[in-house]
Amino acid sequence: MRITGGEARGRILASLKGSKIRPTSDRVREAIFSLIGQDTAGLSVLDLFAGTGCLGIEAISRGAIEALFVDNSFQSIKLIKKNLHLCRYESVGSVLKRDLSQGFPGVSPLIKEKFDLVFIDPPYKEKVIPQVLTDLSVRDTLSLSAIVVAESFKADTMPVTLGKLYLDRSKTYGQTKISIYRCGGNL
Repeated sequence: MRITGGEARGRILASLKGSKIRPTSDRVREAIFSLIGQDTAGLSVLDLFAGTGCLGIEAISRGAIEALFVDNSFQSIKLIKKNLHLCRYESVGSVLKRDLSQGFPGVSPLIKEKFDLVFIDPPYKEKVIPQVLTDLSVRDTLSLSAIVVAESFKADTMPVTLGKLYLDRSKTYGQTKISIYRCGGNL
């Protein structure tokens, strides 16, 4: 698993073989950034169900100014911190341990401002994306031009609108469906 674009392009990230973590493949990450744009300069990023941290780290490599990584697994938290260190992004990456199946994190000093780009990549079997999208939509955590990228199993049906979020487009890559949401609905 390597960074596919930006200043850290080509850098190899640590991953765990045989674990429950399913990192987003290089091919799918490249496709995501083709869909949302290659340049993430100046954006604040939220990486939910972060696993290895590869999506948020990819965004930092492409210019994001900060990223908050949220996961419930101690193994993932350790891996994200290791990958931030490997890329020398410790100063712009924060890690929060939270069980997102219980809803979006409440009050946390790490959630300081609105996010411009959000990645949601839960284990496919958990089917929590609609609830997480709802939580993001009703809380004051998204900028007016926020983009939310949800990664799911290809057969999963994704909601067209949820609060102020609307489905802009979706594409399938192998077993993975990428759904791109934007702010704007029901404002």
